[in-house]
Amino acid sequence: MKVSREQVVENRKRILDAAAKLFRERGFENVTVAEVMSAAGLTHGGFYGHFDSKEALINAAMAHRPPSPRGRPALEDAARYADSYLGHEHRDNIGASCPFSSLGTEVARGSPEVRHTLTESLRKWIESFSAASEGATPQERRQNAIAAVSAMVGGMVLARLVDDDRLSDEILGAARASLRLK
Repeated sequence: MKVSREQVVENRKRILDAAAKLFRERGFENVTVAEVMSAAGLTHGGFYGHFDSKEALINAAMAHRPPSPRGRPALEDAARYADSYLGHEHRDNIGASCPFSSLGTEVARGSPEVRHTLTESLRKWIESFSAASEGATPQERRQNAIAAVSAMVGGMVLARLVDDDRLSDEILGAARASLRLK
């Protein structure tokens, strides 16, 4: 039976949503193509109709924006966004979280294509935060935006890493307090 173009697009979106979630939860190496396809509600055999390899899937999943959790503020409201980013819901829901805080160390050792995809995503994030950051000049605002993004990602990584809830909360609070956003 022939699948419509619309269904092909919908199937690809389901695959990318499933892959993005699973990769964030378990890392690239600990997720198989069969698991991604099963999570998407599709058969393993259909994978190669969408992607040439698992590496191509990883790259596409990192470029893909899965559905955001409800209530996450718009990126343009940098202070509210940072407060949400450094919140318990984001920390505790790694499958729907930011790829930088969930997969950053893996991507650093990843393929040039995946690293480039996340580099471009990071550039856009920094540009958005530059407009909402303190500073008298564009260079100062950009520097403060980079520091804010670094504090958010680093704070989230550390808050997830520790096995002490009080310390995790303290890390999130300190990261929020350190941000210099309008």
